[in-house]
Amino acid sequence: MLERAHNITSQLVAWRRDFHAHPELGFEEIRTAAKVAEVLGSLGYRVRTGVGRTGVVAERGRGHPIIAIRADMDALPIQEENEVPYVSQNPGVMHACGHDAHTAIALGVATLLANEIFPGTVRFIFQPAEEVADAEGVSGAVRMIEDGAAEGVDAALALHMDASLAVGDVSVGDGPSSAGVDTFYATIIGVGGHGSTPHKVVDPIHIAGHVILSLNGIVARTLPPAAPAVVSIGSIHSGQADNVIPERVEMSGTIRYMQSEDQAKIHAEIERALSVAQAMGGDYELEIEIGYPPMFNDATIVHLIQAVVGDLLGPEQLRAPELAMGAEDFGFFTKYADGAMFMLGSRIDEDERRHHSPRFDIDERALPLGTAVLAEAAVRLLRGEAHLESEPALQAPAFAGAVGARIPRYCAR
Repeated sequence: MLERAHNITSQLVAWRRDFHAHPELGFEEIRTAAKVAEVLGSLGYRVRTGVGRTGVVAERGRGHPIIAIRADMDALPIQEENEVPYVSQNPGVMHACGHDAHTAIALGVATLLANEIFPGTVRFIFQPAEEVADAEGVSGAVRMIEDGAAEGVDAALALHMDASLAVGDVSVGDGPSSAGVDTFYATIIGVGGHGSTPHKVVDPIHIAGHVILSLNGIVARTLPPAAPAVVSIGSIHSGQADNVIPERVEMSGTIRYMQSEDQAKIHAEIERALSVAQAMGGDYELEIEIGYPPMFNDATIVHLIQAVVGDLLGPEQLRAPELAMGAEDFGFFTKYADGAMFMLGSRIDEDERRHHSPRFDIDERALPLGTAVLAEAAVRLLRGEAHLESEPALQAPAFAGAVGARIPRYCAR
C-alpha cells in the first residue's frame, strides 16, 4: 500500500495545491466539493452531493462493515503570506490548517481502494465547515450526520496534519484526544453615573475585576488537579467615555473540557463566579453556547492504526500524543460510532509553520504516507482484523439538536 501511495504522489500534490490555491470558507466549498465529486465519480464510486449543505459522500461496496473515512474541506479567513506557486487566489482566505491536504489524501485513499476487493462498504465523507458553525451554531459534522452521512457506520477514521511533527512521524493514542468546547457570554449589570461620583453608582467594571478573578480560579480551585480543562476570557467590552462609569460590562470566553462531568461543573462554577455581581449590588446575565464534544479515540482502532504505522513506516515513527485542548468536530462522529483520528507529521525542516498562521504550509512528502496508512487501516477494518465492540447507530443521536443552543443559565431580574 505504501508503494502504491508513493506511485500517485504527483497526483496527491497536484490535488493538494489545487485546493490550496482555491480555498473556500465553511459551507461555501462549492468548487472544492465539485472537484471532489468529479474525481470520485471517475473512480466509479456512488456519489451524493449537497450533504450537510456542501458536503460529499461516496461509497464503494455493499453491506457491513461500513468503514467511514472523513476529510474536512474548509479554509480559514486569513490572508496568506507565503510566496509559493500555489498561493491562495482568494483574497483573505487560505488553507491554514491542512484541510487541503486532508482532502487530497482522502482522494488518494479512494484511488487506492477503487480496485481493492473487500467485504462491506467504504464510505468517504468530505465534510464542510469544521472550522466554523452556521447561524444556528452548528458545524459541518452535525449537518452531515443529520443528512445521513454516518448512518450505519461501524467505524470512522480520520487524520490531521501536524506541522509540529517531523515528516514520517505519526501520533495517536486512545481515550480523550481533543477537547469539548463551549462558549459563554456574560453581562455584568450595574448602575452607571459620572466618574467623579463613584459612591453614587454600582460600578460594573469594579465588579468585573472580582468576577474575572473568580473565573480564572475555576479550573485551579474547583476541579481535580488532574482534570484537563480550560476557562479563558477572550473579550471584554464596556464604556465609551473616560469620565463616565458605564452600566454594563460584556465579556465572552471559551470553555474546554475532556469529561462530561467537568463540563457540567464548569458551567455551574461560571454561574457562581458571576453571582459575585449580586453580592456587590449589581446583577448579571449569562448564556452558554454548547459546542463540539470531546473526541474519543477508540482503543481497538488506535491499536490497529499503530500496527499499520509500524508495518508501513516503522515502529520508530510512532509518537506518544501530547494532551491538548484544541477542539475538532470529528468528535461528533466518535460519539456516533467507534473511531479514531491520528496526527500526521508534516513539518517543513527547520521552518515549522504554525497552524492558523498566514505562513502555514506543509512538507508534501507527508501526503503519500498519510494516504497509505489511512488506506491500509481501512482495508484491515473492512476485512475484520479488529473487533469492533459497538453496534452501528441507525439515526442521528440526541446530541445533534443541542449543538449551538444558547442556554440561559440566568437572566437578570
